[in-house]
Formats: sequence, structure tokens, C-alpha cells
Amino acid sequence: MPRTPVNPPSNPDLDAMLAKALSKETAAMPADAPAEEEAEIDPVEQRCGYVAIVGKPNVGKSTLLNALVGQKVSITSRKAQTTRHRITGMRTVGPTQFIFVDTPGFQTRHGNALNRALNKTVMGAVSDVDLILFVVEAGHFNLADAKVLSLLPANVPVILLANKFDLVHRRGDLAPWLRSMQERHPFTEFVPMSAKTAKDIERLFGICEKFLPQQPWMHDSEDLTDRSERFMASEMVREKLFRLTGDELPYTSTVIIDKFEEEGALKRIAATIVVEREGHKGMVIGEGGEKLKRIGTEARQELEKLWDCKVFLELWVKVRSGWADDDARVRSFGYE
Repeated sequence: MPRTPVNPPSNPDLDAMLAKALSKETAAMPADAPAEEEAEIDPVEQRCGYVAIVGKPNVGKSTLLNALVGQKVSITSRKAQTTRHRITGMRTVGPTQFIFVDTPGFQTRHGNALNRALNKTVMGAVSDVDLILFVVEAGHFNLADAKVLSLLPANVPVILLANKFDLVHRRGDLAPWLRSMQERHPFTEFVPMSAKTAKDIERLFGICEKFLPQQPWMHDSEDLTDRSERFMASEMVREKLFRLTGDELPYTSTVIIDKFEEEGALKRIAATIVVEREGHKGMVIGEGGEKLKRIGTEARQELEKLWDCKVFLELWVKVRSGWADDDARVRSFGYE
């Protein structure tokens, strides 16, 4: 006699989470208050806290951070492992100051000195925050996602941020997947969204706010990042380097700032692109130096837009074989 299928036991709390996550209604925070109104906010009402953005490489963490901050503070490209540092971006909305920490994607494929430093950065970022946004692609979960999830501390609330939700054809299709994700980790909330949609970003502020403690702001309300202009210059060159060389160039290539000087409204920058092999040097320079020239031009234009000033950028290319396997050289190149 055929057995009657047994439905899984009902879980009211999980059902409520799913209904909220898949609802078409949004509860966005109000737009940023004008500066004169911000000055009137009672310090007793202020909230401030750290929110770590974690996930496997190339899942959209840097795009999310830039959208939350409202300006590019973390570089992006299709090449996995573009982000190599702990990037902090700030955004003050009404009485709440959000301090977002973008992290490198956790690396499991290579065990060189560079990746050990990157993974150490990830672990450091999640150890002392008020909230974690675990970013995955909506409807997908693989071993790389599982590795990152296994490292999250048990005492910090974690929101499952299902990114690229706009690519899911039917909302209802996501419910079984979300149920399976809750079996993997006790998520505090599900947030299906797209990091490229303004309404979703506004809604995320409202969701994150309640997890941050009531305490005075740690930064000026106008601050967007704690990273220096020198650091931003190196990151911008590295972004253009990877975007314009595609998969030809190994991700171990890096950028070192040799000179950063300010002359009134002009910033003079000299930087070295470091590659591991002589053949890679040719890829970066290109025929007649055209590739290197384009990298410099696009990086300069982006920096001028970011800083609203004139920038003179000079680029060089040098070969440093095996640097990513050398702990001392990895540290000397600015990796934690």
C-alpha cells in the first residue's frame, strides 16, 4: 500500500520570515535628511554600528557596498578576488550611522601567502561586528558559499542577503530554497534583493537599523570611507588593470603607489603595476604601450570624478616573480 506523503511540521516563525521576505511591500528608510536637520538629532536617539558584508568571491559584495555608501569606495570587476582589503564605507541616514565592512571573498583554492592574508582579513572582519550580511546569489548555494557560512560566529546575527533576485522569474520559486538555507544556519532574516536597485538598498537600511546599538556616531555624518586617497588611487588603477586585461592576467598582479603629491588643485601620482612574469608585463603594456595608456587614462578620469580635481597619473610596470608566495613581500605590499 503506497505511503501517504508527510508534510514537514509547520514552523510559524519561519513561515512569517518567508512571507515577509517574499512580500512585494517594501519598508524603506526615509531619504537622507538635509544637513541642517541632521544637526538637530538628539545624541540619545543616535544609532551606530558595524555591518560586515561577507560571501564567496565575485558574488557582488563590492557592488553592494558602493550602493549602500552612495559612491564608489570598493573596486569591482568580473575577475574573482578583486577586493583584497578590508574596505570600510560609512553612510548616515537620519539618526543612524551604518559602518559597512566589505571583505575579500574567502579563498579555498590556493594556499599562497597572499590568500592566507586575505582569509585572515575575512576572519578579522566578522569577529567584532553588530550584524553580518551573508551575500549569496538568489537560488544558488555551493561549496564555496558553505565554506564562508561555516566560518561565521554564532553570537552575531546574520541576514541572508539573496542577491540578484531580479533574475529569479517567480518569487514563489525561492521559498523552498530559503527553507533549505534556514536548515544550514539560523538566519535572523531573509532579504531577497538586487544590489543595483535603489528601492532594495533603501529597504535594506531599514532592515539593518534595528540591529545597531543606540550610541553616538563614530564618524562625521558626511564621511563615506576611512581609506586614504593614496589607497583609493591604487585600488582604482587595479580595477582598470583587471577590467582591461580580462582573464589573461593572474589575479596576483597588484599596484604600489610610489608617489602621491598635492599641488593646489592638482594631485600628482606615480604608481607601479607589479606582475609575476615577463609575459604578463607585455599584456599590461600592450602593443605600442596602448593598453597601459588606457589603464592610466580610465583610472585618472575616475579619480578626477571621485575627488573633483585634476590628476596627473604616471604608471610603470615591474616584474616581481613569486611575490604572492612570499609572506614578507605580501606584507610590504600592504596586505594585512
